Amino acid sequence: MDAKTWVPEGISQDMPNGARMYDYFLGGYYNFEIDRQMSEKALQIYPDGRLTAQACRAFLRRVTGFFVEQGIDQFLEIGSGIPTSGHVHEVAQKANPAARVVYVDIDPVAIAHGQAILKDNLNAIAIVGDVRRPDDILGHPEVKGLLDFGRPVAVSLLTLLHAVVDDEQAYAAVRVLRDALVPGSYIAISHGTRENAPPETIKQMEMLTRGTSMPARYRSHADIEPFFEGLEVVEPGLVHIPLWRPEGPDDVLLDEPERVLIYGGVGRKP
Repeated sequence: MDAKTWVPEGISQDMPNGARMYDYFLGGYYNFEIDRQMSEKALQIYPDGRLTAQACRAFLRRVTGFFVEQGIDQFLEIGSGIPTSGHVHEVAQKANPAARVVYVDIDPVAIAHGQAILKDNLNAIAIVGDVRRPDDILGHPEVKGLLDFGRPVAVSLLTLLHAVVDDEQAYAAVRVLRDALVPGSYIAISHGTRENAPPETIKQMEMLTRGTSMPARYRSHADIEPFFEGLEVVEPGLVHIPLWRPEGPDDVLLDEPERVLIYGGVGRKP
């Protein structure tokens, strides 16, 4: 793909970016050489990184497909990264071209890329926002202009909340989002954990994030469950993400779901 179509002016190609590295793990083309080099170093430390990224993207696709099946046509994804191949707008708008999608991320680089990618999509936007300030997201003029919160909305918080290290702040953010939704809306959550992780894997994860500005609060299954307070949890419940409604026996790490140190689930607002 011609970089001119997705690289906005002013974006440095000399500094690695987490969102572009994630795209590289997925086999995408929204990344630079510096991102690929850093990604390969990361994979030397944490070899399951690529498979974990693929499992996360597969979970996003399955969740979004489920929302579409329930008749949802409005989507709010917070912590979106770069909306690359297989992201919410592609899945939702393939089934319903009128589906509306808002992407939110705290990283202005990811959003700049996203805005360039979505420039010709009238029903999808990307804005800078912080999940710790959910009222600012809900009240953002562009969000209010595209989404009608008087009708059901699907909110996705995928591999995001472990970046909010303060427990009360994390739980409060989800409560604010939940309370803003009408009945029939959904919230999807996936969350990193170290529960039952082998010591060597924990060591790899610590090495990967050492010296970075990416603090994380890896919560247990019991700590993640309260995020679904006030919601009806959809079957099969809160599980390792490969186990959430798999599409077939060849799904990524379906035979070893515990290798994906991420729990995921979906709740419906009654």
